[in-house]
Amino acid sequence: MRLFRSLTLLITLIAPTAFADDLYQVEMILVRQNAVPAIVSRAAPEDWAAGAQRVGPDAQRTPSLKSEVDKLTASSQYTVLLHKAWQQTLGETPTKVAISDGVEQFGQFPIEGTLEMKLGRFTDVGADFWVNQIDANGLVTASERLKQDSHTKNGQLNFLDNGHLGLLIKITSLTAPAPRPVPDEIPD
Repeated sequence: MRLFRSLTLLITLIAPTAFADDLYQVEMILVRQNAVPAIVSRAAPEDWAAGAQRVGPDAQRTPSLKSEVDKLTASSQYTVLLHKAWQQTLGETPTKVAISDGVEQFGQFPIEGTLEMKLGRFTDVGADFWVNQIDANGLVTASERLKQDSHTKNGQLNFLDNGHLGLLIKITSLTAPAPRPVPDEIPD
């Protein structure tokens, strides 16, 4: 019986720990692929951010993917619609954040959507965005929608392709040690 207790204790010490909530930087770029015809969907719902927490001004960060945005902007194939970066905690429990851009009119924005993220071996990402056309009265007259789920690799730029709209996303740990650089040459 003593051996069983010792073995149990040893296994708990050696076994990998569950992913704890850690601080991450999330950066996203929403683009329109100009070569693909726009697909107009139903208008964005009024409760587009239901259950999502807004990214506060204190969590926003300076985007680091400026060179990628410059390349996309220089190309006639893409239109950059939104570029945002912020920090937040991620863990095994899904977290949902609301992101918007432009002038709010009756609870709607020209660009609005949510990102739901759950940390694991990869980060599960659920993106749901609307690009709205708003008339002079402040009513949404038409919307384009990106709804995509993906398993993204942390620390790398990932592309979620949804036809005419796409999302580049990079999720980087702010608490994990930086990976060691790969040697130029492997010694014999």
